[in-house]
Amino acid sequence: MRLKALTVVAGLAVATALSGCTSVGLGSFQIFTADYGSRTDAGYRIPPIPITKVPRQYHRQIVSYRTDEAPGTIIVDTGAKFLYFVLPEGRAVRYGIGVGREGFEWSGTARVGAKREWPVWTPPPEMIRRQPQLAKWRNGQPPGPTNALGARALYLFNKGDTGYRLHGTPEWWSIGKAMSSGCVRLLNQDIIDLYNRAQVGAKVIVK
Repeated sequence: MRLKALTVVAGLAVATALSGCTSVGLGSFQIFTADYGSRTDAGYRIPPIPITKVPRQYHRQIVSYRTDEAPGTIIVDTGAKFLYFVLPEGRAVRYGIGVGREGFEWSGTARVGAKREWPVWTPPPEMIRRQPQLAKWRNGQPPGPTNALGARALYLFNKGDTGYRLHGTPEWWSIGKAMSSGCVRLLNQDIIDLYNRAQVGAKVIVK
């Protein structure tokens, strides 16, 4: 009986390793700490994240999450610095995020109006006035690993483009902090995962 139990445990451990998860623990069904290595995407090299320097709660994971919102809904908890992608059966994919700094916070409901891979970033005029060094990108910063929108962007609409994005960032150290001009930042490896899950038209709740 003990040998059988050990065999089951060993089998689960192998399955966990093969799925890219590093642990299955209380409150977390899967945690994808092993999924932050370098990769090549559309000809661009995404550098590895020194993930041990990112607090563990901000690593992508599948967690228990109770909500009346339908699967496919995106819920942004700006206080906790988490983004949830709602799954069926009381679960969600949880990502660590960076959010708007003081004076740039916002909340409300929107929808994913568009999705872009390796988007061009064009800073708005008011941002250039605050940060004149960005004037060189007034006609758009070309896509690439150093682009401010990272590897992917989801454009939020509410009776038109809100100007806010869910997007990747090369600044991994900003995850878990309030540093942006209002957009929601994810690690590039995480925004690719979210991009592949989220549909155009998906409801987005920011609170």
